[in-house]
Amino acid sequence: MEDEQDRTPSEPPDNSIVQRLVKEAGITEEQARDLIAVLGYSWASLIREARFLTRKR
Repeated sequence: MEDEQDRTPSEPPDNSIVQRLVKEAGITEEQARDLIAVLGYSWASLIREARFLTRKR
């Protein structure tokens, strides 16, 4: 059974998780939404990949 947190969202992501990711990782809203679309809602995965994006700049 798939954990709710790890599933890939079929609807647009909740704005609160987008804003949290933007604030904590320093990425754009578009980047945050793209990461959520690919990775789902796993916070550990989201923050890891978001930080990777900021290091690539």
